[in-house]
Amino acid sequence: MILHNANDALMCKVFAMTLRGAVQDWFHTLPSGSISSFKELAYVFTKEYTSYRTIKKNTDHLYNLRKKSDESLRDYIKRFKAEKANIVGCDDWIAASAFKKGLPTKHDLYCELTITPSQTLAEVYATAEHYALWDDDRIAAKKSTK
Repeated sequence: MILHNANDALMCKVFAMTLRGAVQDWFHTLPSGSISSFKELAYVFTKEYTSYRTIKKNTDHLYNLRKKSDESLRDYIKRFKAEKANIVGCDDWIAASAFKKGLPTKHDLYCELTITPSQTLAEVYATAEHYALWDDDRIAAKKSTK
């Protein structure tokens, strides 16, 4: 519409027709005559809804993930994989490094990944799954003794 030099009133009306649900309700709560141009409408709309925009995470985000003390290794693996899946173009070598950094340094898997560096992410996950089985067995054994 901007390319066709449409006037502000037409642009505001067409914009309103694209809204649905709660956003449309918000639009209709604007006081009559409070918007004088499409530029102003765009500003008010952006101000109202910018916080709802999802912010794309980058690979650095993975370095903030840590295995929680009360979290099983299997749950940490699932959480890490889910976070990695949300990062477009995530480098596997960086992800493997971040996965290891998220483990406590005294964890057996951390030691294993340190002893055998330069593993692919798939190899790190495979090793982690083996340790998760071991971790599951230890958790089950603790529960059965209680």
